[in-house]
Amino acid sequence: MTDMAKSDNSQQAFWNGDAAQAWVEAQGVLDQMFRPFEDALVEAVAAQPGNRILDIGCGTGSVVRAVSRRLGQRQEQRQGARCTGIDISEAMIAAARAIAAREGVSADFICADAQTHDFAPESFDMIVSRFGVMFFDDPVRAFANLRRSVRSGGALRFAAWRSAGDNPFMTAAERAAAPFVPDMPVRQKDAPGQFGFADQHRVARILEDSGWRDIAVAPIDVACAIPKAALDGYITRLGPLGRILPQLDEKARGQVIEAVRAAFAPFVQGEEVRFIAACWMVAARA
Repeated sequence: MTDMAKSDNSQQAFWNGDAAQAWVEAQGVLDQMFRPFEDALVEAVAAQPGNRILDIGCGTGSVVRAVSRRLGQRQEQRQGARCTGIDISEAMIAAARAIAAREGVSADFICADAQTHDFAPESFDMIVSRFGVMFFDDPVRAFANLRRSVRSGGALRFAAWRSAGDNPFMTAAERAAAPFVPDMPVRQKDAPGQFGFADQHRVARILEDSGWRDIAVAPIDVACAIPKAALDGYITRLGPLGRILPQLDEKARGQVIEAVRAAFAPFVQGEEVRFIAACWMVAARA
């Protein structure tokens, strides 16, 4: 039985459904939006010894490619340098492999659930993730599995969202749509999802309970931007609205889109949409 078959949960269904294709098609915009986090993770890799890196929830592979390029610049560590990305989404992994091949970047990609995947023990020097670790249904089990995959003393660095209240840009669409969509899904505290790691004390407990040490959870506020021309696609295809709009009739869909566009108006500055991403940058050691 493969890891994909064993991981029979709602996250697998979601990331292998229609939403996955929307994320693949939006990968250029999303990579631009989250480039500051990619840069921070690449710098964290550069500051650590070792050259075997694992990216959790790698999506279409932007961080993997960036890390691979940085590893290639480290003359003393080119031998054996390798970055591996793992993601539960078949569509995203297929896109990641295709983009890496097109760009001539040497990297590995695994389509599996990092919570249960049978990694070789101590096969990595460092684990990184850009918003890819908040979706585990059993995070202690997941991080214990990841810890076993890292050599003793190996590092962990990941970015995760703080609370929904701290991130008005990320919740503007669903707040604006709520009056027109009575059955809008309600975000559950601590549930797997975008804001699943909003509580910094919970994050620290998860890592401690799964065997990590030297845990640090630091708040960061990061300026992000996308082109104004990409906003309509972003708000109508991704997140809760991307799942709800196809279910509405034409009139209701038009009302929702009009309301949501108005909600994003404060973030538009000239030809860009700008916002502050309120996140945690988390560090730990195996």
